[in-house]
Amino acid sequence: MAYQTVNPANNQLIKEYTPHSDKDIEAALQKADALYHSEWAKGDISQRLPVLHKLADLIDSRVEELAKIASQEMGKLIEQSRGEVKLCAQIARYYADNAKQFLAPVPYKTEFGDAWVEHHPIGVIMAVEPWNFPYYQLMRVLAPNLAAGNPVLAKHASIVPQCAETFAHLVREAGAPDGAWTNLFISSDQVANIIADPRVQGAALTGSEKAGSVVAAQAAKHVKKSTLELGGNDVFVVLDDADLNKAVKIGVQARLNNAGQVCTAAKRFILHEKIADKFLSAFTDAFSKVKVGDPMDASTQLGPLSSKDALETLTKQVDNAVKNGAKLHFGGKPLESKGNFFEPTILTNITRDNPAYFEEFFGPVAQIYVVKDDDAAVKLANDSHYGLGGAVFSEDIERAKRMASRIETGMVYINWLTDTAAELPFGGVKRSGFGRELSDLGIKEFVNQKLVVVKK
Repeated sequence: MAYQTVNPANNQLIKEYTPHSDKDIEAALQKADALYHSEWAKGDISQRLPVLHKLADLIDSRVEELAKIASQEMGKLIEQSRGEVKLCAQIARYYADNAKQFLAPVPYKTEFGDAWVEHHPIGVIMAVEPWNFPYYQLMRVLAPNLAAGNPVLAKHASIVPQCAETFAHLVREAGAPDGAWTNLFISSDQVANIIADPRVQGAALTGSEKAGSVVAAQAAKHVKKSTLELGGNDVFVVLDDADLNKAVKIGVQARLNNAGQVCTAAKRFILHEKIADKFLSAFTDAFSKVKVGDPMDASTQLGPLSSKDALETLTKQVDNAVKNGAKLHFGGKPLESKGNFFEPTILTNITRDNPAYFEEFFGPVAQIYVVKDDDAAVKLANDSHYGLGGAVFSEDIERAKRMASRIETGMVYINWLTDTAAELPFGGVKRSGFGRELSDLGIKEFVNQKLVVVKK
């Protein structure tokens, strides 16, 4: 597996990175395991939290530098890269401020006597992370596990090695000891070997359904905990009483953010029949005005896909959808360019027997569905292999809340796109994975919730 920085806006190779050997991995495991068995992991949490405070300050002081690296390496719009960097600082600071409370002993009433649950680290964690949010995905694993006392070995995506290396340097500069966070440029086979190692006690993966099933199977084989955040085919439901101008504006953002390469991006637009034509007309008009171009240009609204492979995959998906009966309402082709640009695209008339109905389109492609009522919207929303996020637009909040409760996903936002924040749990159901990251739930995924009882 080649670890390379290739600018997706022009496909120019910037730098190649040397993979880590099995000997490097063994050294990393030894350091991480030794750290887990040290006072740093076993002692008071207060000694670990200053690292997260310092890390947050470091990130805040280098927003522009870090943002440029991400935009050049995976094509994210520069303003979106800045936003991602700032979010990472917020997550680090959130756990620095709240982890002690989250991991405090919890008393339980019992006739036995005094009882409480303590929270202890479990050991070394193997993290496998994707390229689409090259800092944020790492921070979601680092911050709670560093606070809890779990050392982490991290395999980042092969197309964002500079982001991976930069993040690791920041963690060390913030004062984390050797072994707390180790970046490894390794293969999938090496990941499997690490998960099998008895010194490793858990695996966290964000990525494709295929990669998730492989990692989860390996973890299960060796009776180890895993968390998975996989694909999504999120719905964006617009009801007949919605503010259409608002729904269109946010809908465009929800589909085109990060060039549509977001697990929680709006992908299936479910429109009430009474407003469907008006929404589609305005939505199409907005897509037609999107400025495609250099992600470093602040005026650009849609940048390139992350790689040539991503562009080829999306092109094949759109072509196959049309071949199977979908109507190409707008766009549908790669742009003539040295980079990996794809037109903003809208597909309609997708039937359930079309492969596109169940696929995740990781790019700027919106699917339009029209339904007659709320029940039909919920039925269509839930007719999916995935269950990550979703959005419901309605001026009747009670109506929207009832629908949100019926949609089978890990997250639903009302009158907003599926979003993220340090204090909100993130994760899904079905083939979108299991477990939660962020918030108080995320920090408890890889801790020993140990019961202690003092008998009367």
